[in-house]
Amino acid sequence: MRIAEISSPELRPSHNQESAGPHSHILSQIESSIKQLELHSPTPVLPETISSDLRRALTQLTQLAPFPNSVSLNIWKLSYRLWNACVDLSNSSATSGVKSSEEHATLRQISADLLFITSDVVGIPSPAFKCASFFYKTGLFWHDLKKFDLANNCFEKATDLISKVEISSISDNDERKLLLNLNLARSRSAWEVSDKNLSITLLNRSKTALFGIAENYKELASQYMMFGKIILSRNEVSGVNESLKLMNEALELCEKGLRIVKRTEETLALKDLRAKTLRFIAAVHLQRDEFENVLKCLRVLRDGGGDHHPSLSVLAMKAWLGLGRYGEAEKELKSMVVNKGVPEAVWVSAVESFFQAAGAAGAETAKGVFLGLLGRCHVSAGSAIRLVNRVVGNNGGGSLEGSMVRAKVVAELVSDERVVALFAGEEVSKERTAMHALLWNCAAEHFRSKDYQTSAELFEKSMLYVPYDIENKILRAKGFRVLCLCYLGLSQLDRAQEYINEAEKPQPDIASAFLKFKIYLQKNDHSSAIAQVQAMSSCLDFSPDFLSLSAHEAVACHSLPVAIASLSHLLNFYSSGKPMPAMEVVVFRTLVTILTRETGHASDILKFMKRAHDRISEIGADRFFGKGEVGKRERNWFAANAWNFGVQMGNEKSYGLSAQFFKLASEFYSIIFDGEADDYNVMVCKSLVLCVSAVIADEKQTNSILLESEAKQAIELSDRAGKILLSGSALSWKNDDRDTSIEPNFFFMHTWSAYNLYSRLGDMGQKQLLLIKSYASSKSCNPLHLLQIGLDASQGPRSNPEVACFALDTCLSALLTSPSPDYRNVALILRKLISVSTIFKDDTDDEAVICLYRQAYRIMVGLKEGEYPTEEAKWLSMTAWNRAALPLRLGHTEVAKKWMDIGLELAKKVPGMQTYRSCMEDFVAGYEKKSHEQRNGESRPIMVL
Repeated sequence: MRIAEISSPELRPSHNQESAGPHSHILSQIESSIKQLELHSPTPVLPETISSDLRRALTQLTQLAPFPNSVSLNIWKLSYRLWNACVDLSNSSATSGVKSSEEHATLRQISADLLFITSDVVGIPSPAFKCASFFYKTGLFWHDLKKFDLANNCFEKATDLISKVEISSISDNDERKLLLNLNLARSRSAWEVSDKNLSITLLNRSKTALFGIAENYKELASQYMMFGKIILSRNEVSGVNESLKLMNEALELCEKGLRIVKRTEETLALKDLRAKTLRFIAAVHLQRDEFENVLKCLRVLRDGGGDHHPSLSVLAMKAWLGLGRYGEAEKELKSMVVNKGVPEAVWVSAVESFFQAAGAAGAETAKGVFLGLLGRCHVSAGSAIRLVNRVVGNNGGGSLEGSMVRAKVVAELVSDERVVALFAGEEVSKERTAMHALLWNCAAEHFRSKDYQTSAELFEKSMLYVPYDIENKILRAKGFRVLCLCYLGLSQLDRAQEYINEAEKPQPDIASAFLKFKIYLQKNDHSSAIAQVQAMSSCLDFSPDFLSLSAHEAVACHSLPVAIASLSHLLNFYSSGKPMPAMEVVVFRTLVTILTRETGHASDILKFMKRAHDRISEIGADRFFGKGEVGKRERNWFAANAWNFGVQMGNEKSYGLSAQFFKLASEFYSIIFDGEADDYNVMVCKSLVLCVSAVIADEKQTNSILLESEAKQAIELSDRAGKILLSGSALSWKNDDRDTSIEPNFFFMHTWSAYNLYSRLGDMGQKQLLLIKSYASSKSCNPLHLLQIGLDASQGPRSNPEVACFALDTCLSALLTSPSPDYRNVALILRKLISVSTIFKDDTDDEAVICLYRQAYRIMVGLKEGEYPTEEAKWLSMTAWNRAALPLRLGHTEVAKKWMDIGLELAKKVPGMQTYRSCMEDFVAGYEKKSHEQRNGESRPIMVL
């Protein structure tokens, strides 16, 4: 509405008067801007410079105050013109559907400020109220734009202008109304900025500006009630009492207003507000669980005012439920069914509350009420959707029992033929889709709660809303699959298989194939499950992820053969270029881990570890294991497991498998990542040594003979280990001594194995000797190991006398230099050396054998009786004496004499040979007497012991 301009002719200043003061130029600028605004008033879009020009002129004009009365009147006129232009702009904006902008509010603010800079103007009645009215209306604009600080500033200026007027002297109704409205507006602005105390104070202050007008009582009561509603809607425990206090204030104002009201329409308005306030007070009492007070409020509304608002039945029902009086609550619920005025949303909410409170005890009643409602919701499919949505929309909020009851009632409702008929036809296809989605989501909630029975029932009912046509075959298949899942959860496997067979009828898909796989797993039908793994890859929508998922399912069901088959099949796709669910190394690692859970799978483990090594050769270690620390950890895992399986197979005497595992371990340990030193040379060397040893042990265990190619391959591995041992790269973790870089036993195993393998090839005797010499010169050498090597080299078809003599000689020297020599081993070595020298001697080697006997004699000199093995000493004595027989027969008397002297000397050192020694001495004495006697050209026969 436009504000009339001031047009009293006697108040218009003359042209000379206006031009006389310094402010005339500023007023002209203001008028020019207003004219520009008036020209644009038909459009809601304002020029950008008008408000800034007016604000600049207002600032300049303010500095010239106070003004003559004629100038003040001119300013008032310009203010009203500006205000009317703003009104035109607002009306134009409202017509075009454009909301008022901050620019409009700014122009109204300037209009109010123009009035504010003029004090009392002679000739204008109630100038303070008129100026206050401008500020009040401008503040409302700022409030609508949510500029609450600017709005409050306007309201406070208006309040300051009116505060100078005595309230009792105000007689004009508009001015009285403005006084109340200002307080209410300030209260609302304070509420918006969370200054609740000031807001309530301003409401209380408004009670002095009611002036006995019923409309004012209604306005103030409405504001009290509005604030109470806002606090109540926050559902805060601390705010309930405050909300009730505000509602009671509103009720009291309604009561006072009704006592002074005169007009019928005002009476009805106050009664409506009073009834509304009482309903909210009842809601507050309900929230505070003061159920008796709720019923008191409802009795006042029903008996006193005859109020039949639909919410009364809901409030009454909830109050009776709170008191545990389900009979009265049921009556209120049934009355709502009869009451056509109760909105469907309210009725459904009431039923939900009844469900939550009564639970299973009210299940039968609830079911009857639902079926009774069927006549009301048959009008449209949409109404049925809204009803079902209200009941099942918050299943998660109630108890499991209540949720199941609601689901049961809904299932009965949606399966009723009359309801299903509502959704037939293309015109309700959207509603049919919505109902299907609603039931599906409800069933899914129960499925997540593991209530598979209820879930299956609701999924089955949702299928009633899927047409039997080609377009919906995918949706039907989806329904069959989820029903299969439900019955899997219920362990009803045959029924689950029936549904999955239905799902596969249109076209086999990967999801259906996977569910069939799960059924086979549950039935422990491993052969069918493995066959299904192969069948899954033939589906058009197949993804390797399903093979990984199949393996997880099989492991969970303890079906290890199926898990192995799934992962084995998954490995076939890593060279296909398809996106894979995990790195290839993870699949291999998982396979090996699964196989280790049961015994007897060493061959399979070896097969997959070899396959993993082949893949490393194809794609590289970085791509297979991964880069950085991750790759190193994976490499170490495979190497360590290959080593452990090699040890395990060795302990189980499966030397063939043990050799292959150790060879694999050496290959894995040999893989070096960027920036990594040769930290694993020790493990490579150990693995190779144990591999070769296992090959030889397997040959002995199986009584077979290595082929030449196999022997050469074993020699290559052994030579590789030897290079590491001799290179010094296998540094010790304990010290820096290269000769003890690995355990001495490994050095011996390598030496012994290499010696054994060299003996299988021709012309390797010298190499064997160099090998033993290398070992003997190392600090890892153990004399007992040399003894073993010497014994092996002295006998058998692949004997090597040079190696035997060297090993035994070296061992003998080591034993004799020890603080406490083991003379049993010394005697054994001497016997072996004598035997080797005797068997492999040349014609000139007799002296060498004599040296061995004399060495034995020197060893025995000084020993205690029995310290040197008696039997060995006897053997030395007797064999030395007997060796004289041949040279004696051949006439080599000097040689014979040497052997007899040695035998006699040794006999003197052996206890228990006194008789033998006497005989020897007698023979020697007789021999010397008759040394020149000849009988028939032959020497006298020597006495053989």
